[in-house]
Amino acid sequence: MSRPTTAPDRITTPISGGVGASPLRPDGALKVKGEFAYSSDMWMDDMLWGATLRSPHPYARINSVDLTEALKVPGVYAVLTHEDVPGQLLFGLEHTDQPVLAVDVVRYQGEAIAVVAADHPETARRAIAKIVVDYDVLEPLTDMEKAVHSTDAPALHPGGNVVRHLPIRRGDQEVTAPVVIRGEYEVGMQDQAFLGPESGLAVPAEDGGVDLYIATQWLHVDQKQVAACLGLPAEKVRLTLAGVGGAFGAREDLSMQVHASMLALRTGRPVKMVYSREESFFGHVHRHPAKLYYEHGATRDGKLVYVKARMFLDGGAYASSTGAVVANAATLGVGPYEVPNVSIDCWGTYTNNPPCGAMRGFGAVQAAFAYESQMDRLAAELGLDPVDVRVLNAMSEGSAMPTGQIIDSPAPVAELLRRVEAMPLPADAPTDSYDLRQLPGGVSNTTHGEGVVRGVGYGIGIKNVCFSEGFDDFSTARVRLEIIAGEPTAMVHTAAAEVGQGLVTVQAQIARTELGVERVTIHPADTQVGSGGSTSASRQTYVTGGAVKAACEKVRGMVLDLARQRLNVDGELRLDGGKIVSDRLGVLADLADVLGDDAIDETVEWRHRPTEALDPTTGQGFAHVQYAFAVHRAVVDVDVDLGLVRVVALDCVQDVGKAINPDAVVGQIHGGSAQGLGLAVMEEIQVKDGKIRNPSFTDYLIPTILDMPPMKVDVLELADPHAPYGLRGVGEPPTISSTPAIVAAIRAATGLAIPRVPVRPEDITGTA
Repeated sequence: MSRPTTAPDRITTPISGGVGASPLRPDGALKVKGEFAYSSDMWMDDMLWGATLRSPHPYARINSVDLTEALKVPGVYAVLTHEDVPGQLLFGLEHTDQPVLAVDVVRYQGEAIAVVAADHPETARRAIAKIVVDYDVLEPLTDMEKAVHSTDAPALHPGGNVVRHLPIRRGDQEVTAPVVIRGEYEVGMQDQAFLGPESGLAVPAEDGGVDLYIATQWLHVDQKQVAACLGLPAEKVRLTLAGVGGAFGAREDLSMQVHASMLALRTGRPVKMVYSREESFFGHVHRHPAKLYYEHGATRDGKLVYVKARMFLDGGAYASSTGAVVANAATLGVGPYEVPNVSIDCWGTYTNNPPCGAMRGFGAVQAAFAYESQMDRLAAELGLDPVDVRVLNAMSEGSAMPTGQIIDSPAPVAELLRRVEAMPLPADAPTDSYDLRQLPGGVSNTTHGEGVVRGVGYGIGIKNVCFSEGFDDFSTARVRLEIIAGEPTAMVHTAAAEVGQGLVTVQAQIARTELGVERVTIHPADTQVGSGGSTSASRQTYVTGGAVKAACEKVRGMVLDLARQRLNVDGELRLDGGKIVSDRLGVLADLADVLGDDAIDETVEWRHRPTEALDPTTGQGFAHVQYAFAVHRAVVDVDVDLGLVRVVALDCVQDVGKAINPDAVVGQIHGGSAQGLGLAVMEEIQVKDGKIRNPSFTDYLIPTILDMPPMKVDVLELADPHAPYGLRGVGEPPTISSTPAIVAAIRAATGLAIPRVPVRPEDITGTA
């Protein structure tokens, strides 16, 4: 069958700009003008529409499912349940524990039970409403600590309720200190809040397979899971990346991929599925809520002696990436500080709450809120400046992580702190006249400045880059160099997902730099080339960028060998501006004349340096390939009478190793900071007894342009010698450090402890 009408065409970038420049994004103008084709825009003339029946209960036994009335609805072509799954019944990223469609039990509100294909989306929804399910409703398990420790808690999965427990033990476990700070902290459930809901189009193929056009973060892992559930070989399940309207971790897990494919194969027609906004809240994972118990021991001059912590992460009904989130929270659990003695236990649990998995910051966000709160409390206890106590304990190159891993690249923690501290503070608010727009809640005319106080706070975060613990983390790039219409043109083909972060631009920049050509074409990402890995863990510029660089180097070497042969020259040559150049002899020939009708085509599978699994008893080992650091200083105005907060300034300093695209780097820092602001003061999926109470952008609040303050951004480029171009992952660190900085500023303004995020008005006013 033909491709859907909005499948992405090849993106050609005829503009100049290599590594270190900021060329325009090839998809930028289309997105700004509303002309970019997202996955929800796909269309085929003969397609059907799919819809999903979801459980209203967080925990229930299914006695029966009656499809009779749904099948009678005119225009319905198929109604499927778990009995119709042609292959493996379960899927999952790290644990194969989640059913394609519920079998005998539902473990969370919103779990998929049946799917329908019909000739109109409203017809599909009407058919879904006519399916009758007989449930025995069970008492849900919603407490993450009870899931771990209570003997009365029901076992939600055959292995029990602990997805993973990771201990970290380093140094003297019996050590004491003259100053002890204890704290209990809580992080609420945050949503990735991407704007493009889950959507895709499955097209049955003549070979009995399926072509799936999907918005995802990891094409090949989707392919593996979908093929297993369909009972098909991987080569018969072909995935092409459709336009992605944001991701932030929530598209790592399957949503409707298997459902749409099942319906397409059953009906012999293309099937499109698009979630509503409410359904999207049930259809993807969220950030793990957390409870964290910390104890810091220090000398009287503020030097850390030990850190002890117990962390609980609520993974919800299914594992998703909970195991890896546990590892990040635990291994990064003391922050970017030198701590000789560490005792950490981190548990990831099953409950009947909504499933949780990857989200920007991935375990480090939860830990950072706790350890940064502790550092502020330590400073207050000792009468020290909060920046000074951090600088006193800051790690540097050569420091050891709690896992025993030595930091072997720049770790400019103290410098980052001092740089952000030195930035000019915003002017004080005038006391005689007020612009209501500059006050907490002012646009609603809630205050004229009464009860408004200002605070300043700091936050610093550490984040691993790329996948860890011995995972075979690689990316594949195919690069082809040829002459098209007389002009040297490079084609780059990877399976790496562009989810809005600008990867298509970066790939073209690298190809221009390495091949010395202006014109670069980016092939649509699909499974017809080797895996590009996941667009997560701040890894794509590092790993796929490394793969594109390596493939270009191989192509370049072959071209220059060909040039030496055809031009009968020896010595060092290079490609520059579409020409063959010798440092000794100057320009020798046009690349077009050397290549002629030939094309050089190379595919490279590229890996970063290996990591290793952690010792399961002590948590020791070379777990992470790279670390990244960011620091924020927040200035807030707080209306202590109303409990409203306005972030006045949110300045950031971050080491990025090498800014491949400086404008994109600043954009990532702004975007990550916005999500950290959201977690600090407004974003929370409110769950009561396992049920989501606010599944809409009316009731789930995210920062708007009115909420985001001006940001001064300072970027350091201290090269990591182990990384391509010395670069460091950029996307996640600003989310980690911005939340504790904002909360620290609220504490400074109010004198309150604030042990939980997001901060609610009643946390400030003391009234419910």
